[in-house]
Amino acid sequence: MDLYTSNALKCAEITTKNYSTSFSMGVRTLNKKYRPAIYAVYGFVRFADEIVDTFHDQDKEGLLRDFRQQTYDAIKKGMSTNPILHAFQWAVNEYHIDRELIDAFLYSMEMDLYKKSFSLEEYQRYIYGSAEVVGLMCLRVFYVDRDEEYRELLEPARKLGEAFQKVNFLRDMRSDLKERGRVYFPEVDMDNFSAGDKSKIEREIWDDFQAAFPGVKSLDKEVRLGVYLAYRYYLELLRKIQSVSAGEVQQQRFRVSNSHKLILLVKCYLRNKFGWINR
Repeated sequence: MDLYTSNALKCAEITTKNYSTSFSMGVRTLNKKYRPAIYAVYGFVRFADEIVDTFHDQDKEGLLRDFRQQTYDAIKKGMSTNPILHAFQWAVNEYHIDRELIDAFLYSMEMDLYKKSFSLEEYQRYIYGSAEVVGLMCLRVFYVDRDEEYRELLEPARKLGEAFQKVNFLRDMRSDLKERGRVYFPEVDMDNFSAGDKSKIEREIWDDFQAAFPGVKSLDKEVRLGVYLAYRYYLELLRKIQSVSAGEVQQQRFRVSNSHKLILLVKCYLRNKFGWINR
């Protein structure tokens, strides 16, 4: 690997560690050969997300349009002067990440620019593009040139991404509504968010976790710990949310403490090592 690409991948790694302690903890449990590409994927999706959620005094549409064009130019040319995009194009070209996944992700980011509420169809399309495809990009890194295994794990990977995103929607409900004016859940009146609404969403998430689990369990051992750790982390977030009222979900953002993340890491490590993977 040339120095420029190595430096770009280091930028993606720093970005991941700065923005997400939980995700970066999971990446560090992967076999070393997978880490650079996963950092590259995270850096790409994080920068796109920053455009739509942070730069409120800028022309977001223009920024996202430029980001999209620069992304495809980088993939085609095999280089970019933007280190995050250079790292991402390296991962895309090295691991044969499907362009359709990138298209779907950028479309969901575009939806965030103008959508404030979602129909069921839009909600499902948004979740696919914003979360499921990110999991599929990672899955392709894990199973490059192993198409049959990739296809077998595709549906569980999608369900895992779906579960993660729905937990995020519940966790970030307050900021999404108050800071961005967004309501992702279809047919939910946020002014009258009820225990029934909350319970229905939680059951959907639990079903997604159940559908994803066989895929998590059957992953190669050299990547399974990181995915299993993320699975258990988001389950912990869901349980925290389940333990409070609908009104409390609207008033606070839930998190897992760093000390508890370390406890989860140790538990997941032992279960993975000895084959005791469970829900």
